[in-house]
Amino acid sequence: MKITILCTNQKHPVYEYLEKWVEHNKNSHQIVLLNSVKEVNLGGDILFLISCSEIIKKEVRDKFRFNLVIHASDLPEGRGWSPHIWDILAGKDVLTLSLLNAEDGVDAGDIWRKLRITLTGNELFNEINHKLFEAELELMTWACENIDLSKPEKQLHERGSYHRKRTPVDSEIDIQASLFSQFNLLRVCDPDRFPAFFVLNGQKYNIRLEKSDD
Repeated sequence: MKITILCTNQKHPVYEYLEKWVEHNKNSHQIVLLNSVKEVNLGGDILFLISCSEIIKKEVRDKFRFNLVIHASDLPEGRGWSPHIWDILAGKDVLTLSLLNAEDGVDAGDIWRKLRITLTGNELFNEINHKLFEAELELMTWACENIDLSKPEKQLHERGSYHRKRTPVDSEIDIQASLFSQFNLLRVCDPDRFPAFFVLNGQKYNIRLEKSDD
């Protein structure tokens, strides 16, 4: 198969996972990993949009037989931004990933497959990402091996819900509240790009949460 992966942020934690997937599958498929829609010159069988923040117009999608997105929610619930973060903040310990067609509507395409991962409640940011990204790679592999033999299912749009985009302000810790009540927030804050923080006496302090071997 001729496969194009479009990930628009090389600093995104998923990027090195994509690079490993390309290396692992390079003898089975023709694969290119791109960072901008402007680089998509040739078409092919599958265009994977992984952590892609650019709008992919129909004229680009028409170059491929399949245009696929992986969204970390149990669609049609949880369309929009950072769905797995919102789920963890809501106390969920099972995350669902949906493999779906990329269309003009936000996370509105037909769904090919869903995959669920279970959290223990002790995972920190990088550990959550590891489970999430490994599942994404599993869905990509499934698509390459099964998409010509499968059919997608339409979403029930009237049941859908949407999440807003998170901002750095969402990583603020309330110093008047308990750590216990904010543990999930501490878990999901990106320690490098969007660290947890609090403000005291006009000074901002970042928080880095690490597990102890003691």
